[in-house]
Amino acid sequence: RYDARDNKLHLNEIPIPEPRDHEVLVKVACASLCHSDVMLFEPNDQGLILGQNPVTIGHEATGVVVSTGSGEAASKFKKGDSVGFICAVECCFECKQCRTVHNAYCEKGTTKMQGFSRDGYFQEYVCVDARETMVLPSELDVKTAAPLFCAGVTAYHGVEDCGLEPGQWMAIIGCGGLGHLGVQYAKAMGYKVIGLDIADQALEEAKNCGADHVFNTMIEKDWQKRVIEITGGGADAAVNFTASKKAYDDAPAIIRPGLGLLMIVGIPRQPLELNALDIALGRYRVKGSNNGTCYNMRPAIEFSAKHNIKPHLTQYKLEDLPKMIDLMNSHKAQGRMGVVFY
Repeated sequence: RYDARDNKLHLNEIPIPEPRDHEVLVKVACASLCHSDVMLFEPNDQGLILGQNPVTIGHEATGVVVSTGSGEAASKFKKGDSVGFICAVECCFECKQCRTVHNAYCEKGTTKMQGFSRDGYFQEYVCVDARETMVLPSELDVKTAAPLFCAGVTAYHGVEDCGLEPGQWMAIIGCGGLGHLGVQYAKAMGYKVIGLDIADQALEEAKNCGADHVFNTMIEKDWQKRVIEITGGGADAAVNFTASKKAYDDAPAIIRPGLGLLMIVGIPRQPLELNALDIALGRYRVKGSNNGTCYNMRPAIEFSAKHNIKPHLTQYKLEDLPKMIDLMNSHKAQGRMGVVFY
């Protein structure tokens, strides 16, 4: 559990929760680590706020249903179902904001913060909202599919929302936990892919996932020129999965003039700086991808199952969570890291 008073994690024993009417109680099979979990340890620049303190972290997981509440949504599940679920934040599930923007902006005021309103998923048993839960397609393994329920949904929509045609060029900026999935989605959609990163192990993963070309932007000083040459004028879309402001600053130079798109997914601590004249004259377009609702979860998961999209998951024990965070912060992780409970 994360405690804001000392900005550290603590391994605690807590009671098994009881599901409310609209919830299902799940025995967690796997919970995986996301960069937004790590943001809790950073200065609170992005509005990531805790609904309670201390709080169990984690918001992407899979598991098996143990029991259900008595409500209509919960009654659609039965004991033994293998399920995946997203987002520990509650919402009304009815207003336009919750359906199409993000439940952090619920018009009914159900939630007024981004972050965790109930305990997260790095625990053996968790109650999850049935409306944010789905039965896993048979092609997916309950012990390895957990990253799809945040990283997968985010990467899928970050790629799909670019609206490219098969055969066009996409630059995937950051080939780690999100980016290695982004490469797989882009290839499954028929795009040609260039992977960009500063870590060789992430670039190796991108190649394994099908990237046509990869560049280490820290070492290969002419990488922007090479991208322009390979793509014949620039990438049709550049999707930035990193939390690096420099990556955003560098991206416009590799985007096809007048036609290209910069897709914003990663969240740096520093504000982004865009040239207003470039935007006004159509030098390139800027778009953000909404990845935070239960309504866009299912298409991403079903696409993953159909096209055999698999996260590279390194398995750890629960007590290794601080080590996992250190690996993520030092850019030494490859793919996704998760705690497997059984």
